Amino acid sequence: MIQVMLCDDHALIRRGIRDTLSDASDIEVVGEAGDYGELRTLLRSQTCDVLVLDINMPGRSGLDVLHALKDEGSPVRVLIVSMYPEDQYAIRALRAGAHGYVNKGGDPALLVQAVRTVAQGRKYVTPEIAQMLVESLTTPVTEQAHSKLSDRELQTLVMIASGKRLSDIAEELMLSPKTVSVYRARVLEKLGLANNSELTVYAIRNGLVAS
Repeated sequence: MIQVMLCDDHALIRRGIRDTLSDASDIEVVGEAGDYGELRTLLRSQTCDVLVLDINMPGRSGLDVLHALKDEGSPVRVLIVSMYPEDQYAIRALRAGAHGYVNKGGDPALLVQAVRTVAQGRKYVTPEIAQMLVESLTTPVTEQAHSKLSDRELQTLVMIASGKRLSDIAEELMLSPKTVSVYRARVLEKLGLANNSELTVYAIRNGLVAS
């Protein structure tokens, strides 16, 4: 039996994932968490084979969690589920230590397949991600400006472009407003932008947020 934990800050999303996985006779959901703090508590008392992890959460993002688990030497295999398109976050997540990446809007059957693949110790990538990987090996790639951003800077960019105020971002990420302002300044500098309006336009044009 494949033991799975879910970590997503939306209870309805967790329920949908749990229901999908519970239909598979060889998969058991053994725990759920809404943020990194709850996940850490769960992992102390319960083992699992696969962690199904959302990439966008309050406080520590999925990418932060990946780095933390890697630093701790955790044996848990992580499958990222995200509303974001593969071309923006999949490669970044895989580099951070994820064993697979699935879009939330995809076929539920793919989620079951992905969990089984990751549980076997193999990487799960969609045909779209596989194509991206092949192209990166065989053709010169023009690096997008936002690929130079750190994980936290990218998270700040997306949240600002989604219309959130710095004070809201600070509260959600559990950071001081001053720290968030520093991240914002770094993003503007690295992308060569002047203000939040230009930042939002950049994010929409590059598919980082929905228009």
